[in-house]
Amino acid sequence: MAVRDTAPLLVALLVLLHTWTVWANVEVNMEDRVEVFRGDKAQITCLFKSGDGIGGITIQWLYVTRLREKQPIYYQDATTKYIESSFPYKDRINVTDNGARGETVLTINDVQIRDEMEFICLVRSLTEGTGEGRTKLKVFEKPERPTIEGMETGISVNEKTPPKIGVCEVKNGFPKPNITWYRNTTPLHDDGDGVSVKSSSTVESSGLFSVRSELSMKVTKEDKNAKFYCEVSYFVPGATRMTETNRINITVYYPSTAVDVWVDSPKGKIKEGDSIVFHCRGNGNTPSLLTLSHNNGDVLGDGNIVVLENVSRQHSGVYKCSSLDTDTWGEINGETTVIVNYLDPAVVKPEDTVVVAQGEAVTATCNALSSLQTNTAWFKNGEEVFTGHTVTLKDVTFDNTGTYTCVVTVPEIEGMETSGTLDVRVAGPPKIMEQDTEITAAFDTMVELSCHVRGFPPPSVTWNSPDGEVFKMASQKETEEGVESVLSVKVISDITALCRASNKYGTDSVTFNIKAKGSGVIIAVVIICILLLAILGSVLYFLYKKGKLCGRSGKQDITKGKSNKENIVVEMKSDNTEEATLLGVNGEKQPASEQ
Repeated sequence: MAVRDTAPLLVALLVLLHTWTVWANVEVNMEDRVEVFRGDKAQITCLFKSGDGIGGITIQWLYVTRLREKQPIYYQDATTKYIESSFPYKDRINVTDNGARGETVLTINDVQIRDEMEFICLVRSLTEGTGEGRTKLKVFEKPERPTIEGMETGISVNEKTPPKIGVCEVKNGFPKPNITWYRNTTPLHDDGDGVSVKSSSTVESSGLFSVRSELSMKVTKEDKNAKFYCEVSYFVPGATRMTETNRINITVYYPSTAVDVWVDSPKGKIKEGDSIVFHCRGNGNTPSLLTLSHNNGDVLGDGNIVVLENVSRQHSGVYKCSSLDTDTWGEINGETTVIVNYLDPAVVKPEDTVVVAQGEAVTATCNALSSLQTNTAWFKNGEEVFTGHTVTLKDVTFDNTGTYTCVVTVPEIEGMETSGTLDVRVAGPPKIMEQDTEITAAFDTMVELSCHVRGFPPPSVTWNSPDGEVFKMASQKETEEGVESVLSVKVISDITALCRASNKYGTDSVTFNIKAKGSGVIIAVVIICILLLAILGSVLYFLYKKGKLCGRSGKQDITKGKSNKENIVVEMKSDNTEEATLLGVNGEKQPASEQ
């Protein structure tokens, strides 16, 4: 398609055509607007009706500048078609026509923001005059996802002027997007009083719009849980769409209007010796000074947590937490009442040790002063024997002797208890618990004999043999019921030991018979000794026969000539003389010189 500079000629033709439209018109139909996304292809169609046919008409495409001036784009007649060289986007357009159908189409490729303008289709007939149609090209660009940024510092409800809440921003949209602020589900608009919305926009080098909106408003305590966000509405071909930012919270500082104070530990009722943990908290969140005092007295501590250790009943009373707001310097208070329960030491009567005669009765009481209801139980040797504050022992026996422990507990508080003791001694004659006993014990071993004696006053115990000999190796110790005596004896023969106990009320005794049982080892040693003695005797006899033994009066010379049996002599000793005579085996008397 040829392109040439025909601007002067076109201007003259436009004037002439304008004159013709006064009295005659070609029917031209066009859409009011064509909408496309940036970068897409736009097709603007011009439909016309003329009886002259394609050879008798002239077609022109023009555009309207921002100064409302008409500038040519394209010209076509029966012999010529060309795009104006002055059109800045000539490389991105083309025109197609179908004269038979009365249609011409202007196509713009890779539509840009600057392409948004009004386009004119001008059709001139030689006989019917001129017809004109107009279409506005609308270009759209979906913006980027909007962003929101809230204030990082807290906002006080006592601010005089509306403080800044946050900023929303959306970039690169066309036409210009709109931003609306929301608090939860309520839209926020600039009202000149408590809410201020300031918006600004920037045209980027691409022709796209970026929009920024800043929200400022006075806040209340309720805003601490509010969700703030922005809604962005933007246009697309044939519709309007919207998107939203993330939700943000803001930190709202507000003074306390009430103060709570409570006992965090221990849970439930409090007893003496516990540690109490107090918590103090206002319903505001501005910086404040918290103090805890007791019965309007001295301050016990500062801060949200105060600990009292090892409390006593004197710590009962009213505790007041005071909050002094550093923003308004107003003071508010909260109170709680604390009861410290107590249990005094148990008092047992009669005190210490009580002595009661056999067959008689004794009554004891156990009481402990407490702020709560108590229960009392009596224990002996670890087993519960009675319940109640008062206990009576009737027709007592030695079985009732011992230590009784009364335990006073507070059922409402676990671990709260106290105790006292009562020692009962039953007065009466001794009673040895062991019976007469036969005992077999190994020879030369130690045996312990025990006497367990009941009785009060504590009996004295002695150990004797039947003939009255006193055993010295006995030990004795007192027990709850009386005494225990232990005798250690060495068994070298049969033994009879008599245990005898006595006090001022009487005497009792028991006999222990110990049978000595021989030891196999001792017998074996005795047998061995006897055998050794026998062997020794045989050896001595043998030596004697050989003449190797000396007599009392001298020694025989066994080296002399005679070595037969006639030389064997024996020493004879008289009971009334110290002379010794050696006799031969034949009864011959040997001379003294040969002795």
